[in-house]
Amino acid sequence: AMREAKNGPEVVKRIRKEANIRIEIIPGNKEAQIIYSSHLEQNMDPRKSYLYIDVGGGSTEVSVFTAGQLVNSRSFNIGTIRMLDNKDTELEWEEMKNWVKVNTKNLKPLWGIGTGGNINKLHRLSGEKEGAPLSFVKLKALYAYLNSFSLKDRITTLNLNQDRADVIIPASEIYINIMKWAAVKQIYVPKIGLADGMIQYLIDKNKDKISL
Repeated sequence: AMREAKNGPEVVKRIRKEANIRIEIIPGNKEAQIIYSSHLEQNMDPRKSYLYIDVGGGSTEVSVFTAGQLVNSRSFNIGTIRMLDNKDTELEWEEMKNWVKVNTKNLKPLWGIGTGGNINKLHRLSGEKEGAPLSFVKLKALYAYLNSFSLKDRITTLNLNQDRADVIIPASEIYINIMKWAAVKQIYVPKIGLADGMIQYLIDKNKDKISL
């Protein structure tokens, strides 16, 4: 929201002035770079190719890794809150579909890596052991099961947090579509994300100032 708000810089200045909190509005590609700072590649098998998917409220970052190296990456304006507010566009969906297909067509078999609160919750709900991948088939079945409940019942019957019960449906749709386009049959869900990357990013940025 802050990225696209016309008065974003004005809000940042006001917060700095009134609360003395420094805020930096970062583009989607920098957000992706910060997530990679958590050394995501260390969890990858160098013999495999991976499609990394990070779904947020306003955007989705998709990246291709081969031999443990980042090959290509792009951020799309498709996210859970954006979908709930009907702010996602057919054009953006088509662009994401084409990008995924073009950048993964020669990488088969391809494994998925998913980060974000929603895929973490989906993995826990699936009953898979920590570290074990979540299959595309099971993800689709889980989505159908969750979508069969109303928002209220997902909260009261399935005991989902209120701030998770609504966004988990569009998040599932994003993961399912991307995995389908790339023919990804299994997705790993490491318990890392933007917060982990931010910590490592700041360490790397300031390592010359750190005294042990």
